Amino acid sequence: MSEKRKILYWEGSSKKDFKEFPLPVQKDMGVALFVVQLGRTPKSAKPWKGLGSGVYELVEDHRGNAFRTVYTVRIDDAVHVLHAFQKKSKSGIATPQPDVELIEQRLKAVLARCGASGRS
Repeated sequence: MSEKRKILYWEGSSKKDFKEFPLPVQKDMGVALFVVQLGRTPKSAKPWKGLGSGVYELVEDHRGNAFRTVYTVRIDDAVHVLHAFQKKSKSGIATPQPDVELIEQRLKAVLARCGASGRS
């Protein structure tokens, strides 16, 4: 039984930013994104709060640094990586506001471009 793999799209600078992660992080997150492309949810994925269903973040800690990749599966047959970043906030667990705003902006752009309001 062969599974249909969803297309993976990198929004904005997300691929360039992802490529700046340490190689072990790129490998682990790359495998996780492949699992997402197969229609499954990897263990490292957590729902992204505030943008509704279908938006997730991959979480990877490496040598005391926190790396995040946020993606959406709202548009059928595709995975859109909205943002990849190293979380630098040392105070608290909240994601820095500029990163949150960038993720919201890119999600809106993807939904507008694909002519979808998203699935709920």
